[in-house]
Amino acid sequence: MERFLCFSTGNEDVIMIKKQKNIFKHIVLSCIVCLSFKGYDVFCQSKTKNTQIAFLSDVHLLDIYGEFSDADYKGILNPADGKYTLLRTMKSQLQSTRLFNENYFAFIAALDDVVRRNIKIVALPGDFSDDGQPLNIHGLKKILADYSNKYGIQFIITTGNHDVAKPFLTDSGKTDFLGKDGKNQVIMSKAGMYVPKSSDELPVVITKDIGTMGYAEVLNELKDFGFFPKKTDLYWETPFTNYKPENYSFQLASENATIEKRKYAIPPYQNPIPDLSYLVEPQKGIWLLAIDGNVYIPKEEAKNHPENPSSYNSPNVGYNQVLTHKKHLIDWAVKVAKEAKKRGKTLIAFSHYPMVDFNDDASGMMRKLFGEEKMQLHRVPVEEVSALFAEAGIQIHFAGHMHINDTAIRKYKDGKTLFNIQIPSLAAYIPGYKILTIRSRNKMQISTVTIDSVPDFKTLFPLYEQEYAFLKSIGSPDIWDKGILEAKNYHEFTNWHLKELVRTRFLKNDWTTDFKNFLLQASAKDLFAFAHVSHSQQEQFKNENWSGFDMIFDFYRLHSADELALKDIGKERIHQYEILIDSCLAHYKSGLHASETETSFYEFCSIFKSYLNGAPSDNFIINLRRNTIRN
Repeated sequence: MERFLCFSTGNEDVIMIKKQKNIFKHIVLSCIVCLSFKGYDVFCQSKTKNTQIAFLSDVHLLDIYGEFSDADYKGILNPADGKYTLLRTMKSQLQSTRLFNENYFAFIAALDDVVRRNIKIVALPGDFSDDGQPLNIHGLKKILADYSNKYGIQFIITTGNHDVAKPFLTDSGKTDFLGKDGKNQVIMSKAGMYVPKSSDELPVVITKDIGTMGYAEVLNELKDFGFFPKKTDLYWETPFTNYKPENYSFQLASENATIEKRKYAIPPYQNPIPDLSYLVEPQKGIWLLAIDGNVYIPKEEAKNHPENPSSYNSPNVGYNQVLTHKKHLIDWAVKVAKEAKKRGKTLIAFSHYPMVDFNDDASGMMRKLFGEEKMQLHRVPVEEVSALFAEAGIQIHFAGHMHINDTAIRKYKDGKTLFNIQIPSLAAYIPGYKILTIRSRNKMQISTVTIDSVPDFKTLFPLYEQEYAFLKSIGSPDIWDKGILEAKNYHEFTNWHLKELVRTRFLKNDWTTDFKNFLLQASAKDLFAFAHVSHSQQEQFKNENWSGFDMIFDFYRLHSADELALKDIGKERIHQYEILIDSCLAHYKSGLHASETETSFYEFCSIFKSYLNGAPSDNFIINLRRNTIRN
């Protein structure tokens, strides 16, 4: 049995002394006292109590006020502020799972909120850019540097699938920028990439600043934000370094931070691919494990053309492919967790991709109702992922990618537990970010900040008016709902965004025709009767005027925002859903069901109930010693 002597300096350090034979160790702590103990090893464990870390994920920054370095095109002049603006059409962003434009203002609002709270460490778990374009990476760098210099914030970031779409620099572009007179403006990084469909289209703008950066370019631009060590960091390493904290130096870490020393051989052709994962100790006692979960599965042509970006599939699946093509990350996680425990460090992991099922354990039923390839189910991590990282010693992990607010837990017989915390996107419903407050080494408080009010979020609305007028003039069949321009705040704006997504995309792509039509044609009264709710309760709710579409929309609001959506839906509506769902499930389980529609409605209600009964996801406390979570 190992024995330790423990002393407190009375300031912020606890000294742990481990007996060893014939060895002298000396330590100086905060210039307070010099200690020498014959025959003992001395370890310093800092109190990390009440340290706060903000996690802002899936910012998807489009630098709407950026400038192209090699083209004269400035965008379109906004009469609201007199500025030339580069923005995507409202039509395009209402068909995307993220906003493209207003999230620029939301990002600034979130950073200003971080400043007001005096938080000094901010982690960005990937998809910090629209699509890794030089225009947007430069814009992000400028914003991060500005807040770092003005307010002393240390940004610690990792990559997502939208930041490095391919491992190497790639020509790319967008066909849906908003141009003159409300028309589409095509912008490409290389001539000949786009063939105009009609003679009245606006001329294509060509600029390298709209291509997609590879790892080398992203590392070079953003090295000051975690990817390279800082002199103030107490420790920094990558999966490929072989030094330890006792022989650490800034110079040694810097030499190992270059892209040449951060590559692995990806099967089956063993091509060298960069990996920007790293571990950093920005403050005494806190280890932040920033995992680059991007996996680029090689195509057959990668065998002969290993440096051609088109030889690789884009990453978006995450840890399921880490298991097969990036196994060194798991071995590294084992090593880091072991060292953190040995040295008394508080280990916090984050990456772009979730490590645990993020659907409140309803993914199995979702596959039955929607199918294997719907509702982004291919992105759900398999159980082996959760088990391996829990066994490795990862206890708490923050993730993005899905644009949802959620908490998922996996507990195992050996006592190992993994808490996966999904960070909402600033570009989707409900916009927000997470704050981790380290109350003690084992007590973690996580709170969610919603970005409801965003100054200037209506700045671009006059330009959307031009777009709407043009679409109306040509009789566009899929014109968007102009009601979104009546949104009173950013929260309401993202609610409109999700509603239009449900109407124009999700219902078309994810739902079977028969069941979709059944719900869309149903009133609240119809659904209560179909679920076999008692006559007395049906009579109680006979005047309710919500519809099957409203229930579908609320289903998506819960899927996206979890607990955060309850206020928008309302207590009374939630109560009615609970009665309807419980009655449906009880009737189905009685064996009296017969039709395919009844089975689909049972599956729908089962998923809905899982959403209503998930783990706490708004403001909660995790105890890592007891493996518990509570509001």
